[in-house]
Amino acid sequence: MDDVFGKKLKVLRESKGWSRDQLAKELHVSRQAVYKWESSRGYPDIRNLIIISDIFGVTIDEMIRSDKELQDKISIAEDMKISQTNDPGFYIGLILIVLGIFLFDGAASTTLMVLGFLSFIFFKDFIKSIVSFFK
Repeated sequence: MDDVFGKKLKVLRESKGWSRDQLAKELHVSRQAVYKWESSRGYPDIRNLIIISDIFGVTIDEMIRSDKELQDKISIAEDMKISQTNDPGFYIGLILIVLGIFLFDGAASTTLMVLGFLSFIFFKDFIKSIVSFFK
């Protein structure tokens, strides 16, 4: 049985006797968005998933458990959220490099500049590994 999110949403909407327009109004989206979700051409964001689960009295788990594509999309969105934030590694690296150039001499200067360049390059990866470690 092909248990994907779109088919489940359509069955739930029809069981309530709602048109796509009615569901769209409840979710504050267009009728085309609901159509796209039901035809598995797109997926709602997490806020709309929560509202949908509340409207129809089902858990989000029931809605997405068997839809691997939707689960992957949610996972990718979480990864993108981390990478879309302003990168503090840039600023930390810049500060370390400036300190190394202007305030220190010799080995301390070289060490700070190397650490600065490393934070430019690897800060996001370091943060992602810390986040995934605590999941």
